Amino acid sequence: MSKTDNVKGYESKSINWYPGHMAKAKRMMQESIKLIDVVVEILDARIPLSSKNPDIDELAKGKYRVLLLNKSDMADDKKTAVWKKYYEDKGFFVSIVNSKTGAGVKSTTEVIQKACREKIERDRKKGILARPLRAMIAGIPNSGKSTFINSFAGKACTKTGNKPGVTIGKQWIRINKDVELLDTPGILWPKFEDPKTGLHIAFIGSINDDILYPEDMALELIKILVKDYPGVIKERYGVDVTAEIVPNVTNDSDAAGRDMTKETVTNVSSETAVKILEMIGQKRGCLKKGAEIDLEKASKLLIDDFRTQKLGRITLEMPE
Repeated sequence: MSKTDNVKGYESKSINWYPGHMAKAKRMMQESIKLIDVVVEILDARIPLSSKNPDIDELAKGKYRVLLLNKSDMADDKKTAVWKKYYEDKGFFVSIVNSKTGAGVKSTTEVIQKACREKIERDRKKGILARPLRAMIAGIPNSGKSTFINSFAGKACTKTGNKPGVTIGKQWIRINKDVELLDTPGILWPKFEDPKTGLHIAFIGSINDDILYPEDMALELIKILVKDYPGVIKERYGVDVTAEIVPNVTNDSDAAGRDMTKETVTNVSSETAVKILEMIGQKRGCLKKGAEIDLEKASKLLIDDFRTQKLGRITLEMPE
């Protein structure tokens, strides 16, 4: 079976991938949770659902919760706002941040304090006024956790040792007089029940690209782009996807005047996605000997363009 044949049936796959070091990290977090007031989970704003670790929900039961929609500069602004409301409606305290530029990062202290206002009030009534809130920072690999911590802490970043929880693999970091962070390693969960979750996580580089064929990832990405960002492929690669999706559309003037219904765009077949990938490969010179299109090379090109924001600000999923 060729890779292209394999890719056409990728929807039925499920991913099992849970390295031993992540199991160890999860145990470490379980041991430390009793020391924590609030769990701050970093999500990737491009995949706010797929990057949310369900194990953290179980781990953080009974704790205050803050979600940070990170890498907001790479995501669709309007869709990020929808996700913020979605999670706030579920009872989370949510902030939109860009760790690279620092946008929204410093306000995290205020968000943590809002989440923990009941505890702050209890402490005040007991006469406890100077105890910093203890926050566990969690997130999947490559969600931007380390960049966020460095931006949040700045030059004032110091280990606050001589207290429980300071062991190899985790550290307490004093952010300011109000907040201390317990840094933890990035972890995934043992099994992705929905194959698209695994693909989305692979898109942002949180798992090894070798776990899936690049073509698997590229075809899923093409389907999302055609459905939600129909002009991106033409703008970046000069490929008019409407000619493949809408029958008898062969030029720009026809495409402009043709009504591409939601049903038509939503139902992009794997075969159509393969054709579009082949066209991208042709346009970009991804060829093997004999002028055969190199689908793997074309796939890696598309994925890299997404990761480096050459396709623009893209959000891959929305709440159902």
